[in-house]
Amino acid sequence: MRKSGKIIAELFAILLTVILFIIPFYFILINSFKNSREASKMNLQWPNAFQILENYREVIQAQDYMLIRAFFNSAFITVASIIILVFVCAMAGFIMQRRKSKPLTIVHFLFLAGLMIPPAVVPTIWVLNGIGMFKTMAGLILIEVAINIPFAIILYSGFVATIPREIDEAALVDGAGSLNFFFRMILPLLKPVTSTIIVLTSVNVFNDFVNPLYFLPGAENATAQLTLYNFMSLYNTSYNLLFADVVLLTVPPLILFLIFNKRIVAGMTAGAVKG
Repeated sequence: MRKSGKIIAELFAILLTVILFIIPFYFILINSFKNSREASKMNLQWPNAFQILENYREVIQAQDYMLIRAFFNSAFITVASIIILVFVCAMAGFIMQRRKSKPLTIVHFLFLAGLMIPPAVVPTIWVLNGIGMFKTMAGLILIEVAINIPFAIILYSGFVATIPREIDEAALVDGAGSLNFFFRMILPLLKPVTSTIIVLTSVNVFNDFVNPLYFLPGAENATAQLTLYNFMSLYNTSYNLLFADVVLLTVPPLILFLIFNKRIVAGMTAGAVKG
């Protein structure tokens, strides 16, 4: 009886996965292969004539290769945000876990509050404008880092709790300096949670639509997700091109997630055990 119940639960999970993920992705993919007239019917039927190369080439060449520039901009913002986030949050998480004091407790509370309080757009634009970083890549990178800092610090802080303090004491006895000890001893031990933060933050930043729209407006500064917004006004009747753009935007985060899938689960589990 238990075995049959388990099989039914697994079949239900597979069916739910197909309905929620496979069918929508198939819908987008198959409609990106059709011509404009067939794609406008918005159904799951197989196309009468495939128009794959024509659709994807037109999307890539649209608006003077804006999609290529957008991919470059998104990749640059993502990589820069990840580098800053990993080094700053790894060190902050280590200090916050190892040192116990009232000021650090207040700081820890503020980071927890940062997970729940939404960013204020207008004051942020006012500050960026005041320091000359509005509509700049550097300004948007700082915004992405600030938004993701609370989550990263909490993960690092929880994971550092699993590292024995004897390692710290042994390094001090051997005469290791603070930076040497952190970068050669602690940072390599943080690989699982670092992998988790890299993948999750990469997907968030690369797929971010709202922050580039507010803080980095302009066609020259377009990011990957904003190309879809621009294409909707340019190709509002050519759904085959819109779906082709969606497929191209989906590929990089999907590849990253498939490669690091196991590391994401391992890192989050390890950080949650004693956090």
